[in-house]
Amino acid sequence: MIGPRKLTAVLVFPLALGGCVTGGDYSSKQAGFASVADKTAIATAKQTVWIQNQNQARSAAAEVKNLLARRKILDAETAVQIALLNNKGLQAAYADLGDSAADAWQSTMFINPIVSIGATGIGTPGLEAFKTIEGVITTNILALATRNRDVAIADTRFRQAQLSAAVRTLQVAAETRRAWIGAVAAWENVGQLQRAQATADAASELAEKLGETGAMTKGAQAREHVFVAELAGETAKARLAARLAKEELTRLMGLWGADLDYQIPNSLPPLPKAVVRRDTIEAEALRYRIDLQVAKLELEATARSYGLTEATRYITDLEILTGFETEREIEDEEKTTRTTGQVELEFAIPIFDTGRARMRKAELAYMRAANQLAERAVNVRSEARSAYEAYRSNYDIARHYRNNVVPLRTKVEEESLLTYNGMITNTFELLTDTRDKINSILLSVNAKRDFWLAEANLAPAIYGGGTTNASAETEVAAASDSSGGGH
Repeated sequence: MIGPRKLTAVLVFPLALGGCVTGGDYSSKQAGFASVADKTAIATAKQTVWIQNQNQARSAAAEVKNLLARRKILDAETAVQIALLNNKGLQAAYADLGDSAADAWQSTMFINPIVSIGATGIGTPGLEAFKTIEGVITTNILALATRNRDVAIADTRFRQAQLSAAVRTLQVAAETRRAWIGAVAAWENVGQLQRAQATADAASELAEKLGETGAMTKGAQAREHVFVAELAGETAKARLAARLAKEELTRLMGLWGADLDYQIPNSLPPLPKAVVRRDTIEAEALRYRIDLQVAKLELEATARSYGLTEATRYITDLEILTGFETEREIEDEEKTTRTTGQVELEFAIPIFDTGRARMRKAELAYMRAANQLAERAVNVRSEARSAYEAYRSNYDIARHYRNNVVPLRTKVEEESLLTYNGMITNTFELLTDTRDKINSILLSVNAKRDFWLAEANLAPAIYGGGTTNASAETEVAAASDSSGGGH
């Protein structure tokens, strides 16, 4: 029977080939997150965390409660910071980064060798235990030869995952800011409608008293009353939209339970005195857009994969088998034992599959990635121009409503009220002028909201994390559909 020492000697060489190396930074629980935090801090000036244990969770929760307690009225910057600390979907995206780090770590390790041991002649009469024993260790030589390329591909995918996590962080920040703007604008609409409701209620009461004295006809009274009723319905709808919008903001911030009792402003900030010039916004977007960097890394990874496919075009599996065979025989009542080493090489002969199909697929994958990168660069330029155009135009529109439309409607209503008191204008004309003024005020509020939404879209246009369609018209329609607020 072969001794333990001989068996060890035979196994040394294959195990040396099957060893592994440490993955360095890939093995860290925070692998790659420092890059994510740095990139997003440049765009948002906010802190983000990757929560992976109870202590970190408690620390983040305490910071969220501190931010909520510090601000009686929650501003946009605080809302964004809370979302980056507390949004659970963002934490799930960071887990994807951890998966990529683990994959890159795994790629640095050699493939484990396969050990097989067999015996023949067991139970044969006259033999103590067995006649022949064989041991073989199989090691994939091709995997060893292409290991460096595999590691390079995994590292590229890991860097891609870091950028994808940064994009998701910017998306959460942008969505939270837009939700805050929509919520505040919705409550501003509610406030305007409530003020109009108070005026309409007073006019309705006056109409009823005038009707009792015979100074106002039944038709004129009905016009006053129906105006009040319609305004009450519009106010109720606006209040519902505001509450739903606050819920959207709450979801993005990840709040629940006692933390729901937060306040937001009743109106958006006034328009700035002038817009910020961004003449180089295209160049900035090309330099900083993270999704464009993701597309570049996709092309790099595809190119590396193409090189690996080319290297393994003909031989897709190459294995070396090393081992021993121990045979025991009995001749003339003497037992003899012979142990011999063995080495085998296994590979597939490329008679039928010459690898041309795999090469073609690799070429097409590279062409696809190259064209997607070119398309992304064109789109980034366009999105940057569209974002700035929306910013400039919405500022002009909002300022026009503030400086021209609302003052003129207010003047018309004041003149109508004067002529009404002088019995020159009838009630229906006064109601029409009042309704028109209310509509103009609401349009002015919405125009101001659209400007602040356009302003919030500038950073995503430069750094990434915005919507795929940067059309100003689409942004305005989306904001109109989901506008609302919360107190």
